[in-house]
Amino acid sequence: MGDWRVIDGGVTAPKGYRAAGITAGLKPSGAPDLALIVSEGDAIAAGIFTTSQVRAACVDYCRERLADKPSARAILVNAGQANAATGAAGRQDAEDCAQLLADTLGIEPEAILLASTGVIGQRIAMDAMRSGIPQVVAALSETGGPTAAQSILTTDLVVKTIALETEIAGRPVRMGGMAKGSGMIHPNMATMLAFVTCDAAVSPQLWQEMLSRAGDRTFNQVTVDGDTSTNDSLFALTNGQSRTPAITQWGPEAEILEAMLTEVCGHLARAIARDGEGATCLVEVAVSGAADEKAAQKVAKTIAGSSLVKSAIFGRDPNWGRIAGAAGRAGVKFDQQDLRIELGEFVLMDQGQPQPFDRVAANGYLTAKAAGAYLQDDTVEIRVSIGSGPGRAKAWGCDLSYDYVRINAEYTT
Repeated sequence: MGDWRVIDGGVTAPKGYRAAGITAGLKPSGAPDLALIVSEGDAIAAGIFTTSQVRAACVDYCRERLADKPSARAILVNAGQANAATGAAGRQDAEDCAQLLADTLGIEPEAILLASTGVIGQRIAMDAMRSGIPQVVAALSETGGPTAAQSILTTDLVVKTIALETEIAGRPVRMGGMAKGSGMIHPNMATMLAFVTCDAAVSPQLWQEMLSRAGDRTFNQVTVDGDTSTNDSLFALTNGQSRTPAITQWGPEAEILEAMLTEVCGHLARAIARDGEGATCLVEVAVSGAADEKAAQKVAKTIAGSSLVKSAIFGRDPNWGRIAGAAGRAGVKFDQQDLRIELGEFVLMDQGQPQPFDRVAANGYLTAKAAGAYLQDDTVEIRVSIGSGPGRAKAWGCDLSYDYVRINAEYTT
């Protein structure tokens, strides 16, 4: 943990932000489905998006927006319709949403970012959006972070939000975040949907670099089911209202801010993995000894994403062979004689050799019974070493249960 403390408020914890979440009628269930985050003044904006060739209209819209000008005043998020693979009509719906919100807030549409989540192929229910936008604007509040976080969920079981406070140049700096995601989780950019707010003053280029590194080390290391979404978007706003000196180059202040950004993203990423559809536990895979960080990331994510590893964990079966197999097929060169695998406190393999164990404790070796009992914990830690290199990384996932199939078999019905 860095030199910061956890505070309440989510995305409205930093100075100069208001948020709201309402039920606009976008979801057939009648659950909250429209969220809005607004900065009092212009905020430096950074973003990362899905690498999928099939993208939601909001992804293309926002990518173009941020390429023109890295700033924003508001983020509008709808849940219920993904507005992905909807052609020119879907793009027009996105532009209409931005214009409707701009007119209601009295700002330019270019100052608005958009995000959508829901069923692919379904356009936004624009009648509900037209009536909902004035309502969500009217509901904006400096304490509205939690309701906004609730309103972006789909199959999620829990709200995912966090806020931290640190000190830079003798003044408090705050950062808040919220995210949604439970299934279709295997990002190649950032995450499903995640939003970060901050009140520090940072140059646009440095803010984007910080977000890219933080996303790469956190959200990009999460996998639930190996499927990358059409709508993945991560936005970060920072409006400078902490009145701290502007951070324009790398140094101690930038290190503090990036560390806090990485912690916010990491907290949300782990929450997404733990809330994977049908999951009963969070799985954390730590890899060390690789040639570099990228190689370690690849091995860690391959293990966390292995259906065989995930199934074994759900079955409370300490089948380390599946972990070894996943590490070996990750596309990273290493000598199998250097392989070491640990499950919690138990060493399953060392120097490429399996460690003997029985169904009962014998001579201090790991027992299947003991390992199985460990796999009943809420968090399962797998540590893998593949050599003596400096590269290390973590990845997060969850087990694969019967409920995952049920949830996704019934998704659109």
